[in-house]
Amino acid sequence: MSDACLTQHLAIIASRWPALATILSQTPPLSSASIMEGHCGTLLVDGIQLTSRHDRISEAQQQANSLPVKPHLNVYGVGLGCLPRILLQRPTLTQLNVFIMNRALFLLTLTLLENQDWLQDPRVCLALAADENEIRLPFFALPGELRLAEDAASGIRDRLIREITLPHTNRRYEQHLPALRQRLADNRHLLKRDGDAASLFASAPGRQAFVIGAGPTLKSHLPRLQALQCQPERPLLIAVDTACRALFAHGIQPDWVVSIDHLIDGEKLPPADCGLVYFPLVPTGTLTAWRGKRLAAYSSSPLYQPQRKSQPKALLYSGGSVIHPAVDLAVQMGCLDVILLGADFAFPGGETHTGWAVGALNTTIEQAKHWVLNGHDQRIRTNISFTGYRIQLERYIAAHPEVCFWNGSREGARIADCRYHPEFTS
Repeated sequence: MSDACLTQHLAIIASRWPALATILSQTPPLSSASIMEGHCGTLLVDGIQLTSRHDRISEAQQQANSLPVKPHLNVYGVGLGCLPRILLQRPTLTQLNVFIMNRALFLLTLTLLENQDWLQDPRVCLALAADENEIRLPFFALPGELRLAEDAASGIRDRLIREITLPHTNRRYEQHLPALRQRLADNRHLLKRDGDAASLFASAPGRQAFVIGAGPTLKSHLPRLQALQCQPERPLLIAVDTACRALFAHGIQPDWVVSIDHLIDGEKLPPADCGLVYFPLVPTGTLTAWRGKRLAAYSSSPLYQPQRKSQPKALLYSGGSVIHPAVDLAVQMGCLDVILLGADFAFPGGETHTGWAVGALNTTIEQAKHWVLNGHDQRIRTNISFTGYRIQLERYIAAHPEVCFWNGSREGARIADCRYHPEFTS
């Protein structure tokens, strides 16, 4: 094929999606790609094989077979055009949304191979993944294109990866269910005695809140937080449990600490006199050693369903990380201005947490097989778990447009719809 082939393809796109054609015509060519030999061959880009090099048609057929028979389907990535072509053979299909994960790679495909058939099919809707805010179901995401996603499409890529890995995450969680149920039984007497986090709801209307995570950038905020201790009209301070070690060491006492995890022992959360909002999976010894007021809450997890009926307590949002109920607590209390400190969801500077050695909280740099963009549009290392937590926070933020959310650092992961606070990031 040749540039003439590309011209023909772009003419089809211009007739159907003129704005997309304009963007593609301004896209620089891919700098590094080669042909990988095989029975049918494929493209090799940055060491990543785009499709099977021996039988990409059979591969695409297997991919198509994983999708249900539905009138609307979604494909993320184009590959060499095989999957869209096979899906369009289904008579039940009325709309196929094809999302381009890498513009330069797509243009190269249009230069090398014939794709006019599926591009001209009236059931096809072609768009940039970078223009999407959320994934569409049901979908198939081409593995090679997940790894080759352009920076602008990294948000959708992350959501796709989270959706793909969620069943594995749930299976790992289910392995711990017997021990978790026993922990709930052990803490039943504390739930009877302790207060309800719902008593805090609407108690701070219109107030500003700092929600403090344990990410590496927290250390840069410690002097400011120290100074706030002496101010009578300071913002509300809500900290996650693993941030307390650094906070306490600098004489910073939050108003409320939030803890939800069954592994948070006394070393990870030393006793203090401030308030504690907890989920009843926190170890019994950690709770009984706490010197301040204790208020209980639940998430919407089915695990808590029996307790929610027999011992009602507040419901706080949780998407896998303690940062979620901490943020939700601030919002439920009535705060309309929420500033996130140390909520990095990545490993800026090669560190995992403030106040903890790498690996002390079961997170290591070796796990950082993923990348995300920071506030400087630079790629920084992270892992799939942190990425999933960030996505769930982004979804929460999107569901609360009445609240102004601020990110306190540009060094950590960029959080969608969370602006950078000028006092912290100037």
